[in-house]
Amino acid sequence: MRKIEISTTHTKIKGMLVSTAMMVALASAAAGCSGKEETGGSQAPSGAPAGAANAPADGKVVSSPLTLSYFVGLPNGLKDANEMEAYKELEKKTGIHVNFMHPAVGQEANQFNLMLSSGDYPDVIEWGWSAYPGGGQNALNNGVIIKLNDYIDKYAPNLKKFLAENPEARKQVSTDNGDIYTFPFIRNDPSLQTYFGLGIRKDWLQKLQLPMPETIDEWHTVLKAFKEKDPNGNGKADEIPMLLLKSKLAFGNLYLNAWGVRYDFYLDNGKVQYGPVKPQYKEFLTTMRNWYKEGLIDPDYAATNDKQKDAKVTGDLVGATDMAVGGGIGKYMAAMKDKHPTFDLAGAPYPTLKKGDKPVQGQQEPIFNGYGAVITKNNKHIIETVKWLDYKYGEEGHMLFNFGVPGKSYTMENGFPKYTDDVMKNKDGLSFSAALSKYAVPFGAPLVQDKRYQEQNASMPQQTEALKTWVQPDNKGILPPLSLTSEEASQIALIMNDVKTYTDEMFDKFVMGAEPIENFDKFVDRLNKMNIQEAVKIEQAAYERYLKR
Repeated sequence: MRKIEISTTHTKIKGMLVSTAMMVALASAAAGCSGKEETGGSQAPSGAPAGAANAPADGKVVSSPLTLSYFVGLPNGLKDANEMEAYKELEKKTGIHVNFMHPAVGQEANQFNLMLSSGDYPDVIEWGWSAYPGGGQNALNNGVIIKLNDYIDKYAPNLKKFLAENPEARKQVSTDNGDIYTFPFIRNDPSLQTYFGLGIRKDWLQKLQLPMPETIDEWHTVLKAFKEKDPNGNGKADEIPMLLLKSKLAFGNLYLNAWGVRYDFYLDNGKVQYGPVKPQYKEFLTTMRNWYKEGLIDPDYAATNDKQKDAKVTGDLVGATDMAVGGGIGKYMAAMKDKHPTFDLAGAPYPTLKKGDKPVQGQQEPIFNGYGAVITKNNKHIIETVKWLDYKYGEEGHMLFNFGVPGKSYTMENGFPKYTDDVMKNKDGLSFSAALSKYAVPFGAPLVQDKRYQEQNASMPQQTEALKTWVQPDNKGILPPLSLTSEEASQIALIMNDVKTYTDEMFDKFVMGAEPIENFDKFVDRLNKMNIQEAVKIEQAAYERYLKR
């Protein structure tokens, strides 16, 4: 519910968790434990549900009060999800109250792991399940959560209908053997799957009479001009031509894509590859080393966090950086509106090596990225929980959780749900996401996201143009969401924890000049000795299973 941008490949998300191999063991050990007592309501039988629960005459899910426990990240700007109008309305509609368990901000992964190790699971857990070793399938195998296929078939008509009408979504939501384990967060429209890219100071380009850079060579020309020609006009050589946060692997994809590879696993003609062992990666590192040596890259990039980056951008220092359409372009344009009236941003094309070539890979989420709400094995009210979760996938629930309450957070204008000024121009100065969170949660939650939300979240001309630019790559090399077996998950964790640490360390050394580029072959040899090719084989096997779903 708090907006979390989740990576499209499970290997990147695993990095969010502490000791993934340990988590497998903890979850397996906890699978036989239950700290819950039944408190009434319809209890799910083992195996397939026997029949529909009796529905109250008033249309609610339950005839007597029922409370469910629910683990989920804290909504932006709220202290508890029960403050949200959508959840207040859902309780009225269903008769079900929810006790939300919100982990401390910044401690989500640690508290998730502790919860798993305790065996005292809440009724529902909302999480990015690609982060769980082996994904949702392994959580099923470990007995942490339950299989939902039969429950969806009998008690979730809204989700059942959506999956039947959208076979590609069903393919991604299902595991390799056809199991469905979650009520998913779905981005079913291509316009919702891209929201991130390179941003550049358009006003600086105009001041220096420079065209929008498209190739790596053109980027070099622009960044050199940003450094040398004082585009912020303060008479000081304080400009930072380019700042990309290493923590988001922005270096590894926003520019590396020009060489046709990625910083992690990717597809090349149906074969899984690992970018950092490729010769193209050496060429990329050589370019980044030269740029760093020339002062075109922020020398403090490796230690810069989001807050420091915001200060540099709003301090009129940064020429180009990675940014999201809402939390980047929208945030910075709003922050600088009164402070710097000529401040302007544009979404820059993903660069290529040759002029006129189509960018190969950019940022694109899958339809389902692994994020969703699961029902744990401790839940004593499975049928009621399924019906409660399914409400979000029906017409009423879709509008409620994408747009909120009619007359308060949106009004219908010619069939279009237009957010009110309380959301778009909040009098208390709340951001769009924080203002909307008082009413609804159309981002990172179990529902089908509505593109009309994004059309208003990205309503500035700079945002709409950026999205048009960022969707240009063909993205054929991006891996779909994959499932790993328990054994594969353990192997990947053991290999990639060390590989990622070493690759990240050597990236800095190569770029900063602490390690000569001439030692690249030794770097590749070390990765091969760390069994990176075995990891590639595991990914390939998982990809081939995905194709057969």
